[in-house]
Amino acid sequence: MLPTQLLPLLTDYKALLQQVDDWFDRCQTKLGSQLIHCRRGCSECCRGLFDITLLEAALLQQGLAQLPAEVQGRVLQKSSYRLEELQSRWTGFSSPWLLNSLPDEDWTAMPEGDLTPCPLLDSAGDCLVYAYRPMTCRLHGIPNIDLSGESFSDDFCSHNFIGINPLLLPELRWAFRRTFAAEINLSHTFTTVLCGRPLRELDTFIPTGLLIDFSGTDWPAATSTL
Repeated sequence: MLPTQLLPLLTDYKALLQQVDDWFDRCQTKLGSQLIHCRRGCSECCRGLFDITLLEAALLQQGLAQLPAEVQGRVLQKSSYRLEELQSRWTGFSSPWLLNSLPDEDWTAMPEGDLTPCPLLDSAGDCLVYAYRPMTCRLHGIPNIDLSGESFSDDFCSHNFIGINPLLLPELRWAFRRTFAAEINLSHTFTTVLCGRPLRELDTFIPTGLLIDFSGTDWPAATSTL
């Protein structure tokens, strides 16, 4: 269970994520499914490990709590198996499973070709907590080009924009700088309230984020060396 003082921040973050969804929906409406293949139920990119903030981990836990108990159990079991794999690789990786405590070269050099499904996918490949998924899940597949022309990511799904350079499409541009600044501010506020002192962004993985005990962890002690 999450500390109650953190809940308003989750509400604010969900509102920011809705703005991201609205942008993505507008892109799909303007360009059509022929150019943007991404849709709910397509889970080809939901593989391997990538970092998320503690704010996003808390939001995922909020979504997980809405599921039936038996579904929650299966998700947490998959997450525990994934944690065991990680701990066999990093012997010092311990609760609350913060990537910030590991050398960057360790967790950023994840094995290529890791096709392990996200533990939050059901048997049909649909996200069980779609409305609570992290921002990176919502942005993946389309380049992130700011209204100013600044590129925050040139990457896009190979199923999208066949025969077209999406970096040249003005329909895709959006206020990414403002949005990312708002996300960083919310994340910093979250970690400050959680740990009792100003801290930079704290990161974890989706499987480990689902296992974090937010209420039972001594956060000042857990982050004392960061």
